[in-house]
Amino acid sequence: MCLAIPVQVLKVDAAEDMALVTLEGVKKKISIALVEDVAVGDFLLVHVGYALNKISVEEAQRTLALMAEAGLVSGREEGSAA
Repeated sequence: MCLAIPVQVLKVDAAEDMALVTLEGVKKKISIALVEDVAVGDFLLVHVGYALNKISVEEAQRTLALMAEAGLVSGREEGSAA
C-alpha cells in the first residue's frame, strides 16, 4: 500500500520542475513534473518525492486530521492546513 502525504508549497522552481514544500516544519524539495500550474501556497499530495496532484485546503485539512488521529503526524501544522 502507498501513502501520499499532503504538503504545502513554499517555493517553486519551474525551470527545474521542483518545489520546496513543508509538513509540520519539515522542508523538502520535491519534483512537480507530474503536476501543472503549481504555485506557492498550493497543497499537493506527495509520494516518494513526487507531487501526484493538487488538493484543496479543505482536503488537506481533512487528510492531516485523519493522519493525526492515526498518530502519523502531530496535527500541529504551522501553515493554513492545521
